[in-house]
Amino acid sequence: QVQLVETGGGTVQAGGSLRLSCAASGLTFSAYAMGWLRQAPGKEREFVATINFRNLSTYYADSVKGRFTISRDDAKNMLYLQMNSLKPEDSAVYYCAAPPRQYRLATTVPGFTSWGQGTQVTVSS
Repeated sequence: QVQLVETGGGTVQAGGSLRLSCAASGLTFSAYAMGWLRQAPGKEREFVATINFRNLSTYYADSVKGRFTISRDDAKNMLYLQMNSLKPEDSAVYYCAAPPRQYRLATTVPGFTSWGQGTQVTVSS
């Protein structure tokens, strides 16, 4: 089955940067559009970013556009999220996520059916 393991979270001051990584297994990674979701305490899980397969087109939530960059390394089955200019409102558990099947693009939370255990990101003011 699909296994996604996120790493790279931590505590950073506002304006700082973090890079999240996700190791994927149990799927033909290069054929999947992969994404990042996040969930803050007391809030619903929300979409952060998606990177497509093949053409590598990217999609971002308005709240992170221009600050976050999603990327992938298909040779290593790895997904990344570079987060710059972090704000306290970016504090959340971040999840690497995959849609239910290959060749399917997801840009909303319901479009993803597999995710990892998450990694905590805390941005202090």
